[in-house]
Amino acid sequence: MLIKNGTVVTAQGQRRADVLVRDGRIVEVAPGLHAHTDSRSLEGGAGEIIDASGLLVLPGGVDPHTHMDILVGGLRATDDFYTGTIAAACGGTTTIIDHMGFGPPEAAGSLIERVETYHGLADGRAVIDYGFHGVIDHVTEDTLAELSALPGLGVTSLKFYMTYDGRLSDEDILRLLVRTRELGILPCVHCENHAILSGLQERFVAEGKRTAHYHPLSRPDYCEAEAVGRVLALAHAAGDAPLYIVHTSTAASLKVAAAAGAAGPLASSPSWFLETCPQYLTLDEALYDAADDEGLKYLMSPPLRRAQDRDALWQALADGRVSTVGTDHCPWNFADEKQRGRTDFTKCPNGAPGVELRLALLHSEGVVRRALPLERMVEVCSTLPARIFGLYPRKGTIAPGSDADLVLFDPERTLTVTHSLLHENVDYTPYEGMELVGWPVATISRGEIIMRDGEFYGAPGRGRYLHRTL
Repeated sequence: MLIKNGTVVTAQGQRRADVLVRDGRIVEVAPGLHAHTDSRSLEGGAGEIIDASGLLVLPGGVDPHTHMDILVGGLRATDDFYTGTIAAACGGTTTIIDHMGFGPPEAAGSLIERVETYHGLADGRAVIDYGFHGVIDHVTEDTLAELSALPGLGVTSLKFYMTYDGRLSDEDILRLLVRTRELGILPCVHCENHAILSGLQERFVAEGKRTAHYHPLSRPDYCEAEAVGRVLALAHAAGDAPLYIVHTSTAASLKVAAAAGAAGPLASSPSWFLETCPQYLTLDEALYDAADDEGLKYLMSPPLRRAQDRDALWQALADGRVSTVGTDHCPWNFADEKQRGRTDFTKCPNGAPGVELRLALLHSEGVVRRALPLERMVEVCSTLPARIFGLYPRKGTIAPGSDADLVLFDPERTLTVTHSLLHENVDYTPYEGMELVGWPVATISRGEIIMRDGEFYGAPGRGRYLHRTL
């Protein structure tokens, strides 16, 4: 395959260049390749020449935070590894790293059991390449010993929670961080103070304050920020253990993280990283007051925040304090699962769809409207997720030897987001009616065109498991 006349964008810069692909990998990136190459020299005439004039050629997106086929409270997310990765591919994402759900009680918190279960869910179904984050809900001598087996299974990161039934105590977090630092495993953490949110939820329910309006009020900004400060202190006590904080949503959390000092993402040898999500960059808490209970569509944790938090996150994304943008894609149907919260918001399953719109949202709201450099967009959506989670330079860049995961992106195309436009297996999109500038027109995964002009051409099981190494 030869992609000619496009503007190639990486985290290091952009230039007019052609990209030559062979056997699923990038062979050469240089201007003028098409002047010396024709279709007869591409795989004996079987290759394809793509004219990318007027288009950006981006590295395929690496989404470090999805929840495909997750089982929570007896409910299963509406996107599995087949439908969810189709949606990802159609939005320009060619790699996901999925966060596992907690295991059944009879599995006794086994980390290996979770990996085996998720291979059963994803293998033979995913249409793009994928990896897994482990998950831990009990810290015992057995689970601490079991951690050493994860890298051999290709899992070099795992998640723990500071809220929900599977939350870890401070004592257990410290024990875990000491062990992960020893092993070189990167822990990811959901930061919310459980006592604060559960206490506020109980009070609101008792007072009859049960609509979606009270969801953000039950999880205020200091609920997240306190947990961010606490876990960073625990990481420091564990010897500056590496740490990745998922879905940062508030200006207060950014201030707390900045106060933690030089160990953060701006340090020469960073030990902790902040992630945010498109929903916190583009939506705000006013949506919880939408008519006809539509505020339930936006119930996620952490919740949507104020406009000033959104502005602070954009600034932190631009200046490097926030390292990555993941989607936290976790869809539930509004007409079904979300209705469980109609008379009590605490009963509504938390999460929303978004895996398909990440690149388009970052381009339109960031590059076009906030002058975010294209290189920075590529860095937070592709390069840094690949670097942080052990996939670079195989993924996350456009260079000889890298996988030919590429997105042809039209920076001038304008459209209005509608549910019918998307491929996510859910009955709504939280971005309905949003006017966007810029859209992916083709997705190439390991040298194969799997999406062109909104049509998916891949097959179930063509995605490969990414065995990550330390």
